Amino acid sequence: MASLLLALAVLVTGLYAGFLVCFTIGVMPGLGLLPDEQFTAVMRRFNEKVPGPVFLVLFAGVIGFPVTALLVPVDGRTAAERGLVAGALVCAVLGHLVTVGGNIPLNSALAQSEGADDSVARRAFETRWNNLHRIRTALSTGAFALLVAAAV
Repeated sequence: MASLLLALAVLVTGLYAGFLVCFTIGVMPGLGLLPDEQFTAVMRRFNEKVPGPVFLVLFAGVIGFPVTALLVPVDGRTAAERGLVAGALVCAVLGHLVTVGGNIPLNSALAQSEGADDSVARRAFETRWNNLHRIRTALSTGAFALLVAAAV
């Protein structure tokens, strides 16, 4: 059971980190080329659609699976392996704190600015959101690497 939980932690965290990396290296640079009106409209639609069921499973799983992997006793798991899983969990929690404390409030402010000046809304959103997104992407990628190291 513990091996399955660790494998699920690796899988879910890898998918989540990959999703964030795609936004970092492809989606946001592409959107950055759009005029203000198009950028803000597209980001508002993303922010409406992204927190769907699959995303929420990944979002919860990057915390839930490492926690359960740590709680289920395993014969033969070393302290170093447990430390790697715990380190991954810390990275995941920190990434979620960035999301909940930074990105989500910016998403909400952008949604509330609909109908206002799009250039003002974009200036208040884009750079701060991208900086926070890079931080959570790095944390999620770190969590994935730590879980892979614990699993091998």
